[in-house]
Amino acid sequence: MKNLALILGFTVAVSACSRGEAIEGPPAAAATAAEAPAATGAAGGPSAKPEATATPAAAAPAYREVTIPTGTVLPLTLRTSVGSDTSNVEDQVRATLRRPITIGGVEALPEGTAMIGHVTDAARSAKVKGRARVAFRFTRVDLPGDGGQVNVRTGTVARVAPATKKRDAATIGGGAVGGAIVGGILGGGDGAAKGAAIGGGAGTGVVLATRGKEVHMAAGTPVSVKLTAPLTIRVRTR
Repeated sequence: MKNLALILGFTVAVSACSRGEAIEGPPAAAATAAEAPAATGAAGGPSAKPEATATPAAAAPAYREVTIPTGTVLPLTLRTSVGSDTSNVEDQVRATLRRPITIGGVEALPEGTAMIGHVTDAARSAKVKGRARVAFRFTRVDLPGDGGQVNVRTGTVARVAPATKKRDAATIGGGAVGGAIVGGILGGGDGAAKGAAIGGGAGTGVVLATRGKEVHMAAGTPVSVKLTAPLTIRVRTR
């Protein structure tokens, strides 16, 4: 009887354990299966999400050197006014390109490129002789964007006031004629001769007291200069 009781007790215990495993076993297995991918992903295994493809770096800009030869004509528009009676030597002069400069199919200098220079000569018209004049040249090119400034050598742009000899002769001659008329009225033949001399002298005095014409070049005036030395610059190709 005692052995029979032990056997029955063992049987009941085994049955209970069997029922517990049947109920609790599957959820435990499911939990293990659910956690497995997360653990694998955290470890960076096959189930981990692929990283985003890196954006390729922008291509570095490419440059090449272009040489504008000596003698090339640069068509410019003045941005600074100059004048024989308003400018002084070393005053700054600015201008911009009216059209681009292309070398070998490459645009070396675009339209609107700034040129910087200075006045090299300025003189007012004199009272006796000497015509008014003004001159300037360019020494730097201000390249667009971050190109900076480069040195340049150009010819000189010069302007001289027109001569006034014909006007002066007419003034002197008119004075002589007027003097002759007055002299003739006052003193006959002798008086006419004296009057002519006096009148001529008066006309000459007017000319000596009057300055000739001045020369001016306003902002917006088109001018052209030639390179007197080659100009090499770096040009961006992409």
